Amino acid sequence: MPKTTAPDTTTGFKPNYSHIPVTKQWRVVDYVVTAVLGISVGLIFWVLALSWKVLELGFQAFPPSIGLIAGLWVLAGPLAAIIIRKPGAALLCEMIAAIVEAVLGSHFGATVLLSGFIQGLGAELIFAAFGYRKFSLWVTSLSGLLAAAFMSVSENIMYNAEWQLGFQAAYAVCAIISGIVISGIGAWFAYRAIAKTGALSSFASGRMR
Repeated sequence: MPKTTAPDTTTGFKPNYSHIPVTKQWRVVDYVVTAVLGISVGLIFWVLALSWKVLELGFQAFPPSIGLIAGLWVLAGPLAAIIIRKPGAALLCEMIAAIVEAVLGSHFGATVLLSGFIQGLGAELIFAAFGYRKFSLWVTSLSGLLAAAFMSVSENIMYNAEWQLGFQAAYAVCAIISGIVISGIGAWFAYRAIAKTGALSSFASGRMR
């Protein structure tokens, strides 16, 4: 683990901070920010659930294409993971978001809790596979991809069982594309925008190179 040094004010040199946390132990601030992120995304989930019947009308010509907005449902995991950078952040944040949606009321019912767990697990596994040491754009995109893949399988079982296999496959492809774009690339640029404000100064993710 590279050590950081204080800036040399005489030469104007600034240290090249590591984007990896010094420890994988959770701090109070990690829990607080994860909760804030989860609640915020949970409100988005709730609005989406309320609007779902209306949103479906826009995809009636080809129902599986609604998967193109499915990446919004898996946003919490990748976003929390690249900001908090601690084991379990993606899963915890996605579960908090699902709980918020369930508490506020969703026509999807209690199944949102199972969905939250499955989607959060998909996002978490990618960062775990890299030992929580890689937090690049492409790793975040992989996280969005796997979260969406997990989601598409569970959604096809729980909600799209009456569709033919071709429709289910098309939905999965659309969802995965959406996961990469919205929950992968989108989450990455959202994180970068937040970091540039200085709001993440207490996190390794806020030490911009």
